[in-house]
Amino acid sequence: MRGTAVWTVRGAAGLLTVVGLGHTLWNGIVEPGTALAFGTLITLGEFARRDQRTGHPAEAADRQPAPLGSAGALAYALLGQNAGQPTHHGVLQIVAVVVAAALAGIVPHVARGRGPAVDHVARRVLTVAFAAVCFQPLYNSGRLEDLVGQGPYLVLFLLCLLGLTALCDAVLAAALAGASTGWPYGPLLRDELRAQLGIGSAICATGVVMALGAAVAGLWALPVFCVPLLLTQMSFHRITAIRTTYRQTITSLARATEIAGYTPPGHSRRVAALSCAVGRELGLSERELTVLEYAALMHDIGQLSLVDPVPAGATAELPAAEARRIAELGGEVARQTGVAAEVAVVVERQADPYREQPVAARIVRAVNAYDDLAGVSRHPGGSLAALERLRLGTGHDYQPEVVECLARVLARGGHDRVVPVPPG
Repeated sequence: MRGTAVWTVRGAAGLLTVVGLGHTLWNGIVEPGTALAFGTLITLGEFARRDQRTGHPAEAADRQPAPLGSAGALAYALLGQNAGQPTHHGVLQIVAVVVAAALAGIVPHVARGRGPAVDHVARRVLTVAFAAVCFQPLYNSGRLEDLVGQGPYLVLFLLCLLGLTALCDAVLAAALAGASTGWPYGPLLRDELRAQLGIGSAICATGVVMALGAAVAGLWALPVFCVPLLLTQMSFHRITAIRTTYRQTITSLARATEIAGYTPPGHSRRVAALSCAVGRELGLSERELTVLEYAALMHDIGQLSLVDPVPAGATAELPAAEARRIAELGGEVARQTGVAAEVAVVVERQADPYREQPVAARIVRAVNAYDDLAGVSRHPGGSLAALERLRLGTGHDYQPEVVECLARVLARGGHDRVVPVPPG
């Protein structure tokens, strides 16, 4: 089912590309100067693209690594006039220009082995084609002017159209992400829609402004209206860099228990990755997943206060009072490191009865117990026995829904597709 969704999107984008290029080559380019200007803008946007990383999925900027190219493509799709003169390029030429310019712009990235994913290109083609199909036939036939004229109602129409285009883009992005990760579609779509409020809204606004500016002032308006989006892009990149550094710092702190010999190597990273997979299965938002990841990385940091290490670092086998004391100490250590208060709360509440815990703490407790009980060898028999132990403890220690989500993730191998936590 997932493979069908991916190939449907790729096939539709491929068919549009072939038809658009063929039509343009056969009939020639209408208004080549305009096509060249927008093609150059899209190419430069791809040149300046931010190489997609394999970092945390909550980075909204990663969803639009080439915002300038996306805005230029949308502006070309919504271009009705050029310096007061009507334009006559159609939907197929728009697709051809966007594809050709994008391919030209990604050549340097491909040469460095960092080319964009096929799915990202397919999504760009379908999103731009959707906007062009909704606008160009109405404009070229004159019906749009009859309906809304050239005043504020045209701007309102374009904003509504861009809202639908953003929705289309979010639906495609969530479908492709769900197909590649196996995560539930609903939470993915919700997170994609939230991301549209960030860099996505800046792209849509810039696309409309460039189309309207070119209609009045001509193509010289394009570089002027690119500046705000470039500044926005730089701000998003700085925020992403800060978050990446912060995450790496927390990962390094979490490794202190491994270096000191309190926990087995890789334990905190395994718990963090599997906790994020269970959180996705439960439908947590990306902000909640970030808190969950940080808390899972630091969940054992309270063991550093122990004189004698727990055997194999397995806190799941400790008496409830001792496990709670270690968790509370971990919360105090987490607060002293300067992490968010909600992360420290999850760390210190992980040993409480699940009915008294926040959702993130319930997940961390169950996943930590599973990793402790299954052992480092990850033997299938050990995994089944560990899950059975968790199910027996659902009356008091572990939330049944969390345990069942964990079982589903493990059954389909979903933990192998979780975005890995970068080593410190």
